[in-house]
This record gives sequence, structure tokens and C-alpha cells, in this order.
Amino acid sequence: MLERHLAQAERHAAEAVDHVARQREIVAELANDGRDLRSAQALLAQFETMLAHHIAERDRIRMELAATN
Repeated sequence: MLERHLAQAERHAAEAVDHVARQREIVAELANDGRDLRSAQALLAQFETMLAHHIAERDRIRMELAATN
């Protein structure tokens, strides 16, 4: 059961890394075009927060799994 949760947490963390990377690219593109960055930066901040949560959850599951082995 924990292994399945860990696999899901790993996927979520990997997807979040991708979202953050893409949003950083979008912010850079908007900046290069001289466009308003506020909403893009706000979304980036949300993605970064979610990434931190996914990593924390993944690490918590890893520790729980290690304690049971």
C-alpha cells in the first residue's frame, strides 16, 4: 500500500517540477516581450508551493516506508 502511495507521490512531484519549469519559461518569455508578469508570477508561486507540498509528502512516505522495513 505504501509503495503505491510513494509511486503516486513520485509522479506528482515529477509533474510539479515540469509545471514549475514551464511556468518559469512563460515568465521569461513574457518578460522578454515586455508584458505584464503579475498573473504569470502568481501562478508560478502557486506551482512552487504545490511542488514543495508534493516533495514533502513524497519524503514523508519514504520515511514511513523505511521505518516499516
